Amino acid sequence: MAEHDLTLRMVQSLDRQLVYPLLDFVSSKEVYKAEDILRAKFELLSHTNMVDFTGQLYEQIHGTAELPAEFAVKREQVIAKLEEGELKTELIREVIENPEVAGLLRQDKLQNMKLLRDNYQCTPEMVLELYNYGQLQYSCGNYGGSADMLFHFSILSTDPELTLSAMWGKLASEILLGNWEVAYEDMFKLRETIDKSNFKTQTELLQQRSWLLHWSLFVFFNHAKGRDGIVDTFMLPQYISTIQNSCPWILRYLTAAVVTNRRRRNMMQELVKIIEQVSHSYRDPVTEFVEALYVDFDFDRAAAKLEQCEDVLKKDFFLTVAFDDFVENARFFFAEVYCRIHKRIDLAGLTRRLNMKQEEGEKWIVKLIRDTRMDAKVDFKDNSVIMNPTYNPVYQQVIERTKALVFRSQVLNGAIDKRGNSTAKKDESKQDQKPKQQKQQQQQKPGRRQQPETAVPVATQ
Repeated sequence: MAEHDLTLRMVQSLDRQLVYPLLDFVSSKEVYKAEDILRAKFELLSHTNMVDFTGQLYEQIHGTAELPAEFAVKREQVIAKLEEGELKTELIREVIENPEVAGLLRQDKLQNMKLLRDNYQCTPEMVLELYNYGQLQYSCGNYGGSADMLFHFSILSTDPELTLSAMWGKLASEILLGNWEVAYEDMFKLRETIDKSNFKTQTELLQQRSWLLHWSLFVFFNHAKGRDGIVDTFMLPQYISTIQNSCPWILRYLTAAVVTNRRRRNMMQELVKIIEQVSHSYRDPVTEFVEALYVDFDFDRAAAKLEQCEDVLKKDFFLTVAFDDFVENARFFFAEVYCRIHKRIDLAGLTRRLNMKQEEGEKWIVKLIRDTRMDAKVDFKDNSVIMNPTYNPVYQQVIERTKALVFRSQVLNGAIDKRGNSTAKKDESKQDQKPKQQKQQQQQKPGRRQQPETAVPVATQ
């Protein structure tokens, strides 16, 4: 199922060290050749300062216990840089880690920097060293130290670009440490910062949002509130646009989140619209299952795609933890739509489509009817379910479809009034400015010079 593996697409929007867990996962699932994965890991980490771990990968690839001399040289250089960074940040770390000083810090970064400079001899250069030391710690794989340094830097720095970079680094550190509560908070802070920042181009903004969509998958599928958070975030207009224009494969994870979260079943209709819009550029068994079920009402195709989904989810790094929930809820949605359309349902046929054993499937369907309180009757002689469809009266349908019109009309009238008032104010201000402008123009016009009176010569006789 390498054709449905998204690792190669995900790599371009992830940090090197965030890619490593994905490679480790696909190697255990035997999606690619073990030798190719091992070389990919070495190539991935050879550009970091994780010298010892890279050396172990080198030994596994070449089958030798002897490392080239360059590994020892690089190791000594990294140790020297760590010692230098620790010395350069020693003073400012002691100051900001003091509880008394921490209590004096406020949201005004300029005021904080003035406080540290005047009272503790801490300079902006020292603050910058926190960023450099944090980056070095991250490159060495010391994610705890990296998270601390980058957190302190982001509090004190007045440079918006470096602050944003530090927030990315801290989020990556918390993800690799598995601190999902902290990572969840950091992710939403980063989302807010990105949405409020003024980037030079729209391409840069699109790239930042695309990175956030990819990085957030680590958090959403490991946090208790993640399946609500991913729907709330990915369904925002700006992130739907990002998915459509930059990374349509992210739609797999949004679809899985909606399917596994019955509390968000009201989002299914909106999800189906997005899947239809993106289907020309991306599709996989997960999105095709929803499309077959809710767009084409092709139950045979939906059943086949659901069976493929099971294999896809088992080999997906993020979705493997949601495998049981996805299959259970996908069967629920399948049975719900199937029962809504058919009047008489063959239990054996529906069980076969749900890819369940006969006895297990029949019990599951009966339990579903009981739990959802469907108006249905089970005929055990014919091994079928007879549905009693209920239709709302025409009057009720009209009420339901028009009940929002009053509110929408009020909102529209308010918007029109607001726009009319603003236009009237502009017209009044223009009229008030006209006399002033005319007076200024009259004052600015140069007056005509009076010709001096000249004496007329008297003709002499």
